[in-house]
Amino acid sequence: MNVGMLKDKELIHRYLDGDDKSFEILLNRHRDKIYTSIYLFVKDREKANDIFQDVFIKIIDTLRKGKYNHEGKFLQWAMRIAYNMCVDNFRRSKRRTKISASETFDIFDVLESKDENMEHMMIKQQMKTKIKSLVDQLPPEQREVVILRHYADMSFKEISQLTRVSINTALGRMRYALINMRKLVGDKEILIS
Repeated sequence: MNVGMLKDKELIHRYLDGDDKSFEILLNRHRDKIYTSIYLFVKDREKANDIFQDVFIKIIDTLRKGKYNHEGKFLQWAMRIAYNMCVDNFRRSKRRTKISASETFDIFDVLESKDENMEHMMIKQQMKTKIKSLVDQLPPEQREVVILRHYADMSFKEISQLTRVSINTALGRMRYALINMRKLVGDKEILIS
């Protein structure tokens, strides 16, 4: 059987039985979503790399101590650890940085893309920059829900559990985020005209 086709739970069991390759597969399987979510919260590549490494150190430590239960999905559990570490980092620093054009990591680099012509690529890059700017202008609670929903691909139920708010609150924050983003786009169009 191809080890890469095993479910997360099976990879964890193999890792705990001494198969380090299984953990490498598990890490590679979820690396992009976890790193991207961390990066979008902290908006600093070096900080994101540090937190990402800390997340997997904590995961390894928890697995080795036998404290991981298999009731939930591995990715959601790992995302919860990442989220908590981002919150801790934010509380320590008490400031947020803006995404700058000099950053080398781009969420859209994670996504697969087909061959595109140069014009289409330029338009797509402009759209990415505008969307990042809009998300960055949202209030923290709304930005958090947008990141978890659209970049981490979490359900509203998972978001509500992770952020410790009701599902209705999470849905409301997403609704207001969309309203605010539309308003920001509308304000910019008026200014451009």
